[in-house]
Amino acid sequence: MLKKQEVESARLADFEFRLRARTMKLLAAPLDIEPAILIALVARHGDDVLLDHVAPLRPDIDIPALQAMFDACRAEARVQLIGELGDPSPHRLA
Repeated sequence: MLKKQEVESARLADFEFRLRARTMKLLAAPLDIEPAILIALVARHGDDVLLDHVAPLRPDIDIPALQAMFDACRAEARVQLIGELGDPSPHRLA
């Protein structure tokens, strides 16, 4: 049972990381920022502070508009990843 839990945890963590990176890649286009710059933020910062680090890169965009762009990109990234990898819903460990 422990092995199943480890595999499941790794699968979910992998999906979450891919989701974060894909979101930033998609967000780079409307912000006109090099994707590698935003993707690097994923490795260094948690989701709670990502937009705090993106905002100074585009001071002409207010935080609510940036949040709306981020949310739209995250939704699109999730749809893309589910299409590629399947639904990330946890598998029952029974």
